[in-house]
Amino acid sequence: MSRLRFQISMSLDGFIAGPNQSVENPLGEGGEDLHEWVIALEAWRKPHGRDGGEVNASTEVVEASLENVGATVMGRNMFGGEGPWGDDPWDGWWGDDPPFHTPVFIVTHHPREPVAKEGGTTFNFVTDGIESALEQARDAAGGKDVALGGGANVAQQYLKAGLIDEMQIHVVPILLGDGARLFDNLEGANVALETTRAVEAPGVTHITYRVTAGS
Repeated sequence: MSRLRFQISMSLDGFIAGPNQSVENPLGEGGEDLHEWVIALEAWRKPHGRDGGEVNASTEVVEASLENVGATVMGRNMFGGEGPWGDDPWDGWWGDDPPFHTPVFIVTHHPREPVAKEGGTTFNFVTDGIESALEQARDAAGGKDVALGGGANVAQQYLKAGLIDEMQIHVVPILLGDGARLFDNLEGANVALETTRAVEAPGVTHITYRVTAGS
C-alpha cells in the first residue's frame, strides 16, 4: 500500500503559520519567512515555472520529497477560503497551473464539483472525512505515495488517527511567537516517532520521522 507522507516547514517554537491569517496574508504575520529556504532553491523554482535558484544541501531533500507522489490530500484552508462556496466559487491560492500535476483531494464540509487545472492537477472535494479522502487519493495514486499537504488542522487529524506513515519537518531557526501550531489538539493520540534522517542546510534543518503507533 502507498504511504502517506507529510512535510511541513516549522518555526523553532512549533508554528507552521504566523498569527492573523487572512485571504491577503494566508501564512499569517511572519509565516512567509518559514519558506525562504525553499523558495531560493532551483529544485523548487523550476516546478513552479521560475528561473534560477540555488543548489545546496536542501536540493536533494526537496527532489526526494517530490518523487513517487501520485496524489495529494490537503485541508480546505490550504486550498483557499472558508465556508460555503457560493455562486461564483474561488479556485483557491494555486493559480491556473498548480505545482501538483496529480489529483488533489480537499477535505471540506462543503460539496463542490471537481476543478480541473493545467498540468494535470484536478482538485476534488471530499465531504465524508479524512479516511475517505485518503482512500480516494490512494486509488488515484495508482500505487504511488500520497502527499499530505496540510495545514495544521488536517495534519493533526491524520496524525491523531494514526494514518501518517512518514513525517518530514523542515525546522527554520525563527520564533513566530503565535499562530498555527503543528502539534496542538493531539490529546489521546497514540503516536511514536522514530528519527530516520537529519540534514543540516542553509537556513533550515530537515528531520524525517517514521510514524508508528505508540506503546
